[in-house]
Amino acid sequence: MAAADPLAILKPHLPGPPRGRTFVAAAGKAAASMALAVEGAWPAGAPLDGLAITRYGHGLPTQRIRVVEAGHPVPDEAGEQAARGILEGARSLGEDDLLLALISGGGSSLLSLPAPGLEMAKLKALTRELLKSGAAIQDMNTVRKHLSAIQGGRLAAATRARVLALVISDVTGDDPTHIASGPCAPDPTTVEDARAVLARFGIAFDGPFSETPKPGDPLFSRVENRVVATAHRSLEAGARVFAARGIAPVILGDTITGEATEVAKVMAALVREIRHHGAPFQAPVALISGGECTVTVKGDGGRGGRCSEFLLSLGVELDGMRDVAALAADTDGIDGSEDNAGAFLLPDSLQRGRKEGLAARALLARNDSYGFFSAIGDLLVTGPTRTNVNDYRAILIQA
Repeated sequence: MAAADPLAILKPHLPGPPRGRTFVAAAGKAAASMALAVEGAWPAGAPLDGLAITRYGHGLPTQRIRVVEAGHPVPDEAGEQAARGILEGARSLGEDDLLLALISGGGSSLLSLPAPGLEMAKLKALTRELLKSGAAIQDMNTVRKHLSAIQGGRLAAATRARVLALVISDVTGDDPTHIASGPCAPDPTTVEDARAVLARFGIAFDGPFSETPKPGDPLFSRVENRVVATAHRSLEAGARVFAARGIAPVILGDTITGEATEVAKVMAALVREIRHHGAPFQAPVALISGGECTVTVKGDGGRGGRCSEFLLSLGVELDGMRDVAALAADTDGIDGSEDNAGAFLLPDSLQRGRKEGLAARALLARNDSYGFFSAIGDLLVTGPTRTNVNDYRAILIQA
């Protein structure tokens, strides 16, 4: 987590103050910590103000940049009002000023300013449908950008000032257009792409859709999007921790996607190959991966996010295999909508679950991984980390 902590990494990326004033527009789960990092490094006599929108419970006390807490993963009116304030602040800047955008994962819902003619209630309902559908974050953001007054490059288009966007990536590929729906990045997708996403997942929605600024638009000649933290850098930091303890780390990649239950089955097959045949890696070894799996919710009553569901599926597949333990967690500290970052899977997790009268397969079928790990005391609860570089998974296979 230290490899993605804004208070530790942001300062070297900050520019000098402009001739005019600097307005900070921050959005995402790391918004408050990024804003605090800017305040700590900014000259006392240089004009600085702005707004930071973060998730409820993720705020920090600041002096010059106002922090607003709002809804995530479903947007709300607090985020809408704050996003309007950010857009107005950007419009007030002149050519000698600087728009310093601090962008991190979660910004898509937090920086929600519906397009003219779209009510927040309808945007909330659409977001809930997309969250249940199992759509990848890139697909979700393709839809949201074309229903927004501020995302998809529109924040950058709203100002005459130079724009520097410092970005903490929570998406596979680290493309700024997909992070927080790219408020300062050109958008290669179209309205037709957005409609196609909705059709693919069987979601009926009429709009109003509108087109976004595209790559090659002259407005982006005064805009820089700079990614300052990524999932892979944090995976590398995790690998160093294992290596220092004599355990060979293997980074499987930071772009692993797909249904959490299916990804777990593939990982379980790899674990069995290592345990039974010593290939393609020999124990002790730690299999480390990042990325963002999805969960398609099939009914009501499920609790738990993609990391907990991954672990429960992995546990069902391995069911007590000796000397194998795992953790999976969302690096923002919240796995889905509950209070845990993720969970631990130990060799005896399913056995302890059975003693509590829990049927792991049945709970997995109704997407209640939280219920399972909560009952056996294996939740990983960190509280908000105030950063976000996607999910972290580590499977430890001991000799």
